[in-house]
Formats: sequence, structure tokens, C-alpha cells
Amino acid sequence: MSKATEVEEYSKLSEEMLKKYYDLNFQKKELEKEMNQIKKQIHHCLDEQFGKQQKAEVQLGKYKAQRIIRSSVHYDQEKTVQKLEELNLEDFILQVKQPDTDKLEAAMKIDLVNEEEFRDCKRNKLSQAITVNELSI
Repeated sequence: MSKATEVEEYSKLSEEMLKKYYDLNFQKKELEKEMNQIKKQIHHCLDEQFGKQQKAEVQLGKYKAQRIIRSSVHYDQEKTVQKLEELNLEDFILQVKQPDTDKLEAAMKIDLVNEEEFRDCKRNKLSQAITVNELSI
């Protein structure tokens, strides 16, 4: 298939194509729902057999289910900074400079700050989304 034919094929939108997209999206949602239910059942069984939040592995026939446990550590920023200051460990505190964009926008609205000055600093992010719904005709 030549590039021109490919582009031509993509530029033809039809009711059939929209219906196919709608149907596949519906099937996807149904499959995700069913998979989540099965995943809950598997977790429940593994919880019963090995304990909650425990690594587990089960082989049934030619299928094997494994559960891994991931752990990540997060510090409460306010409490940690406060504790570091109390212990005179300021070297462990990052001083992050970042603009208060809410204040900046507010100042621009009331003409306290010239918006033109920051025109090259602004970035607008665009994203696309497609939704196809079935109409009741």
C-alpha cells in the first residue's frame, strides 16, 4: 500500500468506523471490569493461603500466578523539614525556588504585573481525547 493510499484510508471516517471504535471501547471496559474482579479473587486467595501483603506464587496446571510486594518510602515533608530544623540538619533541606503561579496569574488579572513580560515563560499543554457514544435515534 502506497503512502498516498494509506493517507486516503485514514482520512475516510465512516459510521462503521465509529461503531467499531464504540464497540471495542465498550468491550475493553467490560474486560477490565472482569479482570479486576478476577484479580480481587486471586488476591483474596493468596491472602488466605500466604497472608496479606505477602509475596506469593501459585502454579495451577500450565499457569502460574505470582504476587510481588513493592515498597516505597515517602516522608511527610512538613514534619521531616521541621525535625531536620530542630536537629540543626539544614544541609538535608532543599531550598527549591519555584514561581507562585497562582499569585502571578492573580497579579496579571488586576494589572499589577504586565502579562507580556511573562509571555515567553508560559507553556500551554494540549492533549487530545476521543469519545464515541451511541445515540438513541
